[in-house]
Amino acid sequence: MTTGLRELKKQQTRQSISNTATRLFIEHGFESVTIAQIATAAQVAKMTVTNYFPRKEDLALDYHETFTASLATTVADRPVGESALAALRREFLAAAARHDPVIGFSGPDFARMIADSPTLTARLRELHDLREDALTHVLATETATDPGDLTPRAAAALLTAAHRTLFRQITDLTLSGKDNQEIATIVTSTAHQVFDLLEPALTDYAVRTQPS
Repeated sequence: MTTGLRELKKQQTRQSISNTATRLFIEHGFESVTIAQIATAAQVAKMTVTNYFPRKEDLALDYHETFTASLATTVADRPVGESALAALRREFLAAAARHDPVIGFSGPDFARMIADSPTLTARLRELHDLREDALTHVLATETATDPGDLTPRAAAALLTAAHRTLFRQITDLTLSGKDNQEIATIVTSTAHQVFDLLEPALTDYAVRTQPS
């Protein structure tokens, strides 16, 4: 088997395990389902499940790496002349238009699964904090800030709080029964309001300049 086929097989196995786990979590509740039950349903060994997913929570929140890196990646990839705030506003609006799960689009069953599980709710808070840490690091690097300067941390906290607020709104709208198109329309309007609140402080912060 070539390396490419081997990696594809691994990805397929990982996705199958995640899909099986999510189905069981939705049907029975996250807290009630065991790793052994997931392994049996996915027709793999228990060790295979834990090799792919060291934490049970990550079977449900399997996009966690993309989620925690998302804001930092957007800022790191912004074009010359664009601020961190403008880049994050632009990307959020694009994500809302495509109903991206990373910003909170999930469907009512999945959203209820998260809301009903104290463990998953706590893990989601942790992921928001890790996302703030990643954004802080990028902002500090991009602005060549001295280690003792809290400006990157403060800016990251504000920007992450905006996304956390919008994520919560999407979840609440999902649980209320609105479909993705309705949610996208509402959250797009809200996003402009939220990001506008940050404009006075962050309009000129971390603007990408021409490389020297």
